[in-house]
Amino acid sequence: MKFALFSLIMNNPNPVTGETFSDHQQLHNVLTQAELAERLGFDAYGVGERHGPPFLSSSPPVVLTAIASRTKRIRLLTTVTVLSVLDPVRVAEDYATLDHLSEGRLEIIIGKGNDPRHYPLFGIREEQQWDSLAERYGLLRRLWDEENVTWEGKYRPPLHEVTVLPRPYQKKIPIWHGSASSQLSTELAAQYGEPLFSSNTFHQQEKYKALIDHYRERLAFYGHDPRKAIVGAGAGSLYLADSPEEAIKRFRPYYDAYFSTPSSLHNQSPFKDLEDHVARGSMLVGNPESVVEKILNYREAFGNEVLSISVDGLSATEQREQLERFAEEVAPILRREVPSSVWNGK
Repeated sequence: MKFALFSLIMNNPNPVTGETFSDHQQLHNVLTQAELAERLGFDAYGVGERHGPPFLSSSPPVVLTAIASRTKRIRLLTTVTVLSVLDPVRVAEDYATLDHLSEGRLEIIIGKGNDPRHYPLFGIREEQQWDSLAERYGLLRRLWDEENVTWEGKYRPPLHEVTVLPRPYQKKIPIWHGSASSQLSTELAAQYGEPLFSSNTFHQQEKYKALIDHYRERLAFYGHDPRKAIVGAGAGSLYLADSPEEAIKRFRPYYDAYFSTPSSLHNQSPFKDLEDHVARGSMLVGNPESVVEKILNYREAFGNEVLSISVDGLSATEQREQLERFAEEVAPILRREVPSSVWNGK
């Protein structure tokens, strides 16, 4: 199994210490965290896209470019690029530039996002999100694959013989499709025969498994081999301690603080409290043994080769502690138990 650390650059007051950071400090904290992830052997670092508090991650390509300048090996992901509201020309230019500056370490995960606050900012109605995503994605692919593109659609002005520059550094920038709530996302991924990344954070395993199963079924329909499907899965928050009880006790203030934010409440989580979320959801809160067991349980259901985790919201000391424990006590077991060919040779 391969591992990605991701951040939405959440900037809330720390509910335990009361510590606060300026936007400037928190953005630089993310750069430091990415450097640590590379030293600890994580395979990828991801920055999600959000357009409202408590997140500072409105511009992933800028942040990832800064990370690229301070790292050498780690893959750089977007988790996700909210393509349903973005101009594909601008996306093509920004991320091709990042691809060059990172020496070809870029991969993007596209999606419609799970925070409705971005729709009025960019002039899209929520009911248009899926149609908009499909159209914009088709154009993005053409802009990277072709030169002298002539195109006409609904969500941006027509193009006539346009070649975006720079051309990507990689022969083909890898694109994953983010999946969280609808078969429309798995349908789009299957249509193009591209990898799927399941959000897997706010609901029970069965919901996400149904979407991944649909993805594999539709891969076969479109003539792709479902046995070659590449799936990644998120696990959301990580908190390790010597016992599950201690982990829950220490993590509770962070859980309560985040799950009371408007962004979190929008997702209408079915879990009644932290204990319920740990018992029936993907959250990795426990001792190393219980966390490994849960990850393998989800792997059995999903067949995923990549796992993403986050330590957003924790104090800087706890973030380091958690990432070091995961790298030393959890990751080596899963690398042995779950072989993965993703990113081999990159």
